Amino acid sequence: MRLISVLFAGLLSAFALVSNQVASQETQTTQGAMPSLAGAVEWLNSPPLSTDALKGKVVLVDFWTYDCVNCRRALPYVQAWARQYEQDGLVVIGVHTPEYAYEHITGNVRDQVRKLGITYPVAVDNNYAIWRSFDNQYWPAHYLIDAKGQVRYSHFGEGRYDAQEQMIQTLLSEAKAQASGQ
Repeated sequence: MRLISVLFAGLLSAFALVSNQVASQETQTTQGAMPSLAGAVEWLNSPPLSTDALKGKVVLVDFWTYDCVNCRRALPYVQAWARQYEQDGLVVIGVHTPEYAYEHITGNVRDQVRKLGITYPVAVDNNYAIWRSFDNQYWPAHYLIDAKGQVRYSHFGEGRYDAQEQMIQTLLSEAKAQASGQ
C-alpha cells in the first residue's frame, strides 16, 4: 500500500511539472505573417475582420471557449487590455473555438459573450478554420501581431500576464514610432 502511495505521489508530481510547462509556454520571436481569420461561421460585436484590414494595427488574438476555466481566468486580463489600449491602437479579437457540442451552438456563444461583458470582436470558429490557420493547440492561447502583420509573441495557458502586457506596450510603441516615421 505504501508503494502505491509513493508511486501515485510521483505520478502527480510529474503531471504537475508537465502541466506547468504547458501553462507557461510562450514564444517571443517573429513567427511569420498573421494567419488568416477566414472561416468563422459568425462574427459577434463586429463585421468580419481580415488580416488585410488589420495591417497597421497591433492585434491580440485570444483563442478561448466559454466553458474553459483557464479561459475564464484569463478573460479579465484580455478585457482590461482591450479597454486600456484600444485608444493606442490595440485590436483584440476573441476566437471562440468550441471544445464541447453545446459550445457549437452560436446562440449559446452569443449569450455568454453578452453575460461575460465581452465587447471586442469575437469570431465563432465552430469549424476550427482559424484554429488550424494559426496551427493552435491550446485554450487559452494568445497571439500578438505587430503593425507590420507579423506574429511576434504567443502564450499558451494562464499566467505571465505581466509579460504579455509588456509585449503589448512594446508593439504599440513600435507602431507609434513607425507611424511617425522614426
